[in-house]
Amino acid sequence: MSNYKDYGWSNNELTCAHGYLIKPILTLLPKDGSPILDLGCGNGSISNLLISIGYNMYGTDASVSGIEIAKQKNQERFFVQDLSKDELPDFLNSINFKSIISTEVIEHLYDPITFIKFCKTVLLKNGGGNLILSTPYNGYLKNLVVDLLGGFDKHHTVLWVGAILNSGLIIL
Repeated sequence: MSNYKDYGWSNNELTCAHGYLIKPILTLLPKDGSPILDLGCGNGSISNLLISIGYNMYGTDASVSGIEIAKQKNQERFFVQDLSKDELPDFLNSINFKSIISTEVIEHLYDPITFIKFCKTVLLKNGGGNLILSTPYNGYLKNLVVDLLGGFDKHHTVLWVGAILNSGLIIL
């Protein structure tokens, strides 16, 4: 995590994005009590909300401050994890996750393809399961402008590894 820049969480509140994320997530999650992993849980606000309504949630994030805040409500459910590595914290390795959620995380990762492969490995270890991902939606007008300026592909792709945006060019 040498290049990781901490988000700097200051509280455990939900953000405005959670207003439109929670309802669809609830329709996709299993209601059978099986363990669910929240990769990139930040301050734990989604996981803590889901725990409060009966879901069996665990969360990981690279943000030490985020995990400290998340643990204020559920100490034993949150762990620091380097999301650029393909390994869970030791305690979580013995849990059979059938679902993974990762909200507004993948677009921040250096190597999103490795992240997806890691999620697949975690789920296949337990016979398969569901991966629920979200990315930010910036609105119709912004997307239209980005597309008209010819930047849509480089603006919205997760297929590059380690790209650096420099004067509108992607340098690999």
